[in-house]
Amino acid sequence: MSGIDRILDKALRGERMTLEDTITLFESNEVEKMGDAANVIMNRMHPDPIKTFVIGRNVNYTNVCDVYCRFCAFYRRPGSEEGYVLPDEVIFQKIKETQDVGGTEILMQGGTNPNLPFSYYTDLLRAIKERFPDITMHSFSPAEIQKMKVISGLSLEEVIRQIHEAGLDSLPGGGAEILDDRTRRKISRLKGSWTDWMDVMKTAHKIGMNTTATMVIGLGESMEERALHLMRVRDAQDECIANKYDSEGFLAFIPWTFQPDNTNLKLERQTPEEYLKTVAISRIVLDNIKHIQSSWVTMGPEIGKKSLYYGCDDFGSTMIEENVVSAAGATYKVNIESILQLIRETGHTPAQRNTRYDILRVFDEASSVERDFIMQN
Repeated sequence: MSGIDRILDKALRGERMTLEDTITLFESNEVEKMGDAANVIMNRMHPDPIKTFVIGRNVNYTNVCDVYCRFCAFYRRPGSEEGYVLPDEVIFQKIKETQDVGGTEILMQGGTNPNLPFSYYTDLLRAIKERFPDITMHSFSPAEIQKMKVISGLSLEEVIRQIHEAGLDSLPGGGAEILDDRTRRKISRLKGSWTDWMDVMKTAHKIGMNTTATMVIGLGESMEERALHLMRVRDAQDECIANKYDSEGFLAFIPWTFQPDNTNLKLERQTPEEYLKTVAISRIVLDNIKHIQSSWVTMGPEIGKKSLYYGCDDFGSTMIEENVVSAAGATYKVNIESILQLIRETGHTPAQRNTRYDILRVFDEASSVERDFIMQN
């Protein structure tokens, strides 16, 4: 039995992967073997033949940012003529359009804008919740939260408590990139350490908020750094569970590949095989996180579909609007009907979920419910 076979056999017996196991998996090219094992583990965790998706919209409320990440093609420096902050009414209109097509989630994110006071965020969230009480605000990255802390002068916990009370429901995992400071110093030295990112997430868990976690591969990181990233996410989830917080911690993990177009980082684009390997290893290693989400926005619908055989149980968001990744050259767009078709082509049943992964509707083949839903939207 080869080293990879022994590690995968260990995983299939339910034993936890070590850092060394994880590095060995990342260094291996036996992608299909890892995919098969990840698929078995995924099916044990999610035995129903269902693959979920959420109808959501990205609202990029500002592109002004003073972190200057080398991998970002979206931001504009403070004072730039191309910088913007969306008027509140425009944001409200985008949310209304999302609800009109059955959407339930708003992923509002932007740059770390030094010109916006903390009250901007709390006032905006209250106004959104007053107008759209049923919408889930899954918004703001840890870097944006850290900027609010600096601007407000409040403690990190108080910032998160106040913004949660104002209407922030959960935190997305953007800005994780690679949770190791060697790589972070190279690509975004002003963004903070990996512990700055993790401190926000742990504090959110402590006060009862759910979050997600992400990883971006292809930023010049080593295989050990990829493995450390997974270990650190898993350790934080262990901590949340051990402390019995009123939170499920990280609800999902979403890996994707660096998109180099139009950025200051001239690195090679990662292959679909490297992405699928990362998805599979994520499912194998992150035994305490329920959901692994596909990243069709960066990889395209066909690779997104294939990822459903490599450990993903979720197809992610419809992404009615997305500007950050698109600015770096990823322009894949998928409508609701296409998502239903793509999931069906994998032999699974599509189901719409909310941000908490509660199933809202299951789309049986050719059901009248589905036909009515598509006609309305």
